[in-house]
Amino acid sequence: MSTKKNVTFIGLGTMGYPMAGHLSNSDLFNVTVFNRSSDKSTKWSNEYKGSVAKTIEDAVSDADVVITCTGRDEDMMEIVFSENGMLAYLKSGSIFVDHTTTSCKLAKHLNKSLQSKGIDFIDAPVSGGEAGAVNGELTVMAGGDKAILESCDSLIKTYSKSITLMGEAGAGQLAKMVNQICIAGVLQGLSEGLLFAEAENLDMDKLLSAISGGAAQSWQMVNRGKTMHNREFDFGFAIKWMVKDLGYCIEQAKGNQTNLTFTQEVYDRYINLMDKGHTYSDTSALMVFEELNN
Repeated sequence: MSTKKNVTFIGLGTMGYPMAGHLSNSDLFNVTVFNRSSDKSTKWSNEYKGSVAKTIEDAVSDADVVITCTGRDEDMMEIVFSENGMLAYLKSGSIFVDHTTTSCKLAKHLNKSLQSKGIDFIDAPVSGGEAGAVNGELTVMAGGDKAILESCDSLIKTYSKSITLMGEAGAGQLAKMVNQICIAGVLQGLSEGLLFAEAENLDMDKLLSAISGGAAQSWQMVNRGKTMHNREFDFGFAIKWMVKDLGYCIEQAKGNQTNLTFTQEVYDRYINLMDKGHTYSDTSALMVFEELNN
């Protein structure tokens, strides 16, 4: 009899598809996948080794660890709490790891609901984008019990480069909010800087090489500076999802009385860009906000 843990991965989107693939390639676990649109599951099973579940019940009833990576709070509510949701089928003693970026409120609600069924919960949103997922180099910010997280260490490390326990349930989501607030600010500053440089006809390759070696350096500058200048926005993290994430930040800030005026401004700019057809453009499309509104 196999001594490998049974691990189920739910949500084969842009991030989840390669993450589940790394799990499968590790050959450390018995991997099962489930996706609400079955064509993704079929495609995944043709590329990786693992089982495909046709229902939530089949997916989670025998799982030692269930991992989710979906879109928003509403998706998680449906997957977990609907009439045929996983709460009815998860076995006592199992572990639920959620890599979805959700509200802190939902993470705490999930933790409380799962604990009442004898199931441990870790909220573990990730950063690193599609490239990080494909390369297995995601950054994980977690909330929950230290011992439970450590028991999932070998599993999560198949697709991540770092795992940090931030505190109790919900703390992972709060850390991800800080991450998104910082990214929004960096992209706005980078957009304005590049537009200024273009107006002065500076050599962009020389400029980016020069300032990337100094205090202005950032991941966004190194990985998106040149493509922003070239008006290429067809990769990475879509504006649609950044709007969702910043919405959680703004809502959370109302409770802790943080002034997120700048974040709100960037959020409003992204809404404007979505209205102008950039819903699925990379977040670096902030670069063209002024051009589209003049």
